[in-house]
Amino acid sequence: MTVLPDNSLPLAAEFPGATYEQWQSLVAGVLNKSGRDLSGPAAEDALSTPLPDGFAVRPLHTRADAPEATGADGYPGFAPFTRGARPEGAAVAGWDVRQRHTRPDPASVNDAVLADLENGVTSLWLAVGPGALPVSGLAGALDGVLLDLAPVALEAGSGFGAAGRALLRLYDERGVRREEAHGTLGADPVGQLARTGGESGDGEAEALALAGLCHRERPGVRAIAVDALPYHEAGASDAQELGCSLATGVGWLRALTGAGLSVEAACGQLEFRYAATADQFLTIAKLRAARRLWSRVAQVCGAEPAAGAQRQHAVTSPVMMSARDPWVNMLRTTVASLAAGVGGADSVTVLPFDHALGLPDDFARRIARNTSTILLEESHLGRVIDPAGGSWYVERLTDQLAEAAWAWFQEIERAGGQRAALRGGLVGERVAATWKARSERLATRREPVTGVSEFPQLAQVPVVRDPAPVPPGGGLPVVRRDEAYETLRARSDAHLAATGARPRVFLAALGPASAHTARATFASSLFQAGGIEPVHDPVSVDAATAAGAFTRSGAAVACVCSSDATYAEQAEPVAQALKSAGARLVFLAGRPGERREAYLRAGVDEFVVAGGDAVAVLTSVLDRMGVA
Repeated sequence: MTVLPDNSLPLAAEFPGATYEQWQSLVAGVLNKSGRDLSGPAAEDALSTPLPDGFAVRPLHTRADAPEATGADGYPGFAPFTRGARPEGAAVAGWDVRQRHTRPDPASVNDAVLADLENGVTSLWLAVGPGALPVSGLAGALDGVLLDLAPVALEAGSGFGAAGRALLRLYDERGVRREEAHGTLGADPVGQLARTGGESGDGEAEALALAGLCHRERPGVRAIAVDALPYHEAGASDAQELGCSLATGVGWLRALTGAGLSVEAACGQLEFRYAATADQFLTIAKLRAARRLWSRVAQVCGAEPAAGAQRQHAVTSPVMMSARDPWVNMLRTTVASLAAGVGGADSVTVLPFDHALGLPDDFARRIARNTSTILLEESHLGRVIDPAGGSWYVERLTDQLAEAAWAWFQEIERAGGQRAALRGGLVGERVAATWKARSERLATRREPVTGVSEFPQLAQVPVVRDPAPVPPGGGLPVVRRDEAYETLRARSDAHLAATGARPRVFLAALGPASAHTARATFASSLFQAGGIEPVHDPVSVDAATAAGAFTRSGAAVACVCSSDATYAEQAEPVAQALKSAGARLVFLAGRPGERREAYLRAGVDEFVVAGGDAVAVLTSVLDRMGVA
């Protein structure tokens, strides 16, 4: 074993170095065993994962993928702020744990707010307006809150002017000193335009007035929220979300400087809000790229370097939250909040696991706030500054996202800016195309949704919550990953309520367990994703027993499940027996190959395979079964 003079121990010193070409050759060797004919770069390409923004995640990243060692990314707390907006990162106090409250009753909001602040939350995000907390109830909701210690962020839609001024008056009435007030008034007429298709006539003027007031009297309070969530919730890609936020921010810089603020003061009036998803590396890269891009915008506008430090509020993605098996949302939000913290977000909001079901209960809010507490206090995530920095994968992903987002931002600017791009349909059309492509991946289960399209549980007791306020509509749509499957499950629920039983499919498993288990498991998960209950009693059937077992099952359709070898021996007589027993549809799990025509003649109607359009198949089955 070799020991260097500085007493370091090179653990790989006794092993020969491997080359990139050797790795590619080994990859090709493995892939070619499956019948492919690949070599060199083609083998690596086969393992790459394409992303919606036109680039791919490679299976291996090397030093060649890292930015040039020129210091272009700077240091944490210095332009271009890729590595963080503060020199110390989250190492001093961690990130700001911001809890969202949407209930309309001031007393119940106050109880929840005080419980949150006593148990780890460090700032509040209050929904104010129709269906949520009334402006007149703001003082009651914040009764007992030390406003000099707990920043408040408002989300008031078109009523941001009245809500923002009410909060500023509250600071005055409670004697909060000029430099002690912090938070965001949430003026967001552009976001309102995206959500509703319209904005109040004096929206921009009111936002500019609030910004001037905050700049003069409450320098720790930011008036304007640059909210990218409306685009994310409509199905936008990460680069589209970034590009829309940049275009919105640039529009505000023009308006604010036109109203008399300096570029530095204008930058100081903006807080940017982004979605954090369970794709942790994309989220990390997105937040890093957002800071780099905004720093470039500030630089081009002539701002001092320090003014380009983007203030970021990350919110765990509403799009990824599922209504079915909502407990899985705890895992999704944990990964998303970890990514937001590692990515350098200043504030992080973890949505409660029951967010898709309505108003959260006390337990859901506790789990949400404890998610950040555990990451900060037990995992010590905030004690490392820019923990993803230097990762060739993350650095390359940051570069690619920044380039794609900048190109989209430039396209929006050429269209006349964010407002014009929204009104003209450019944003809506481009985001809709992105969501359509993603919907196809969801429908084919290439992007699985645990508990919904994969491993669904039909017998799970539903989680019921009080209904949440209906969000304003009329603008960009609001989507969720589970929406197509939720429609199918709702049909099954209605059938259960009307008839006392769910629609059923009989799984005709052929041969021993070693032959049929894999495809029976696949078929069971597939049909349950559409609310169709699988029945497989007895565990295995043959041509002599299939008809009787199907009749006893009470099912209307059947699916034959086994290995290809067993299919060759038994599939045709079993399909005939099922048809003779009254099966409306007979499926066969797997690709039929050259025996396709023989299976069709025997009575097989369709073949269900991995990668097929599950939503289309399940919709057709429910239609054929008469499930309204």
